[in-house]
Amino acid sequence: MIETFVFAGPHNGLSTIAFGLLGLLIGSFLNVVIYRLPKMYLRDVDNFVAEQRQEELPHPDKFNLMLPRSACPHCGHKITGLENIPIISYLVIGGKCTGCKAKISIRYPLIEALTALLTAGMIWHFGSGVAGMGAVVFVWLLIAMTFIDLDHKLLLDDLTLGLMWLGLLLNAYGGFVTLKDAVLGAVIGYLSLWSVYWIYKLIRGREGFGYGDFKLLAAFGAWMGWSMLPVIILLSTLVGSVIGIAQIVSKKFGWESEIPFGPYLTGAGLIALIWGRQIVDFYLSTL
Repeated sequence: MIETFVFAGPHNGLSTIAFGLLGLLIGSFLNVVIYRLPKMYLRDVDNFVAEQRQEELPHPDKFNLMLPRSACPHCGHKITGLENIPIISYLVIGGKCTGCKAKISIRYPLIEALTALLTAGMIWHFGSGVAGMGAVVFVWLLIAMTFIDLDHKLLLDDLTLGLMWLGLLLNAYGGFVTLKDAVLGAVIGYLSLWSVYWIYKLIRGREGFGYGDFKLLAAFGAWMGWSMLPVIILLSTLVGSVIGIAQIVSKKFGWESEIPFGPYLTGAGLIALIWGRQIVDFYLSTL
């Protein structure tokens, strides 16, 4: 029998609001992660190559999630605390740098708002127990992975493997599925896309997926169990179809963009986490 999720109990309005506000702050931090984490990875790669060649390091300065302090990329103006209040600061300063008046991308407040809404939604749906707290962290990691993949076509191990290990740990203490199903989910999730990757490469002579996609599906298996993997794969195809249609339409207006497979998977994983049980039940009742 297919495993179902354990829900934490009735909705709690106060907890939902509190976690929504926390989501605003986390969203501000995720903007930093999305911008800096891939740069940290690429800088480490450059430094490693230089070390192997016994050359001078191209990036000797410190660059991590904390240092250096956030600044305007145009004029170097250091972002103050008052300029870093989620959403409010963006509105007060009119979406422009207070130093040089360069335009600040609206994506920053949108990510903050998205994080707040999804964080509140997870608590509203799952409650504030083990499942709810886990779902909140799940969403935070998905947001970071989605936008990094959109920007750089990278699904970093720091996020995908972290999500997988967290899922296994959560299910070891009564999260969403049994630990056995979580372990099987991680293994089957990885091997399923790994197999498709090599079959596609042998037939077409080129790659269809990246290794990050294997690890992301393994992470979803670790969270939701092996039985939810077919649903996630099907949903990722549907999400991809919808986005593909939107891309076809956008090309007619001169808007062209290439979207990697990772965001399709993250969208499918989020849908499966929230409504996977209902989708499976509907499918089985239909059969």
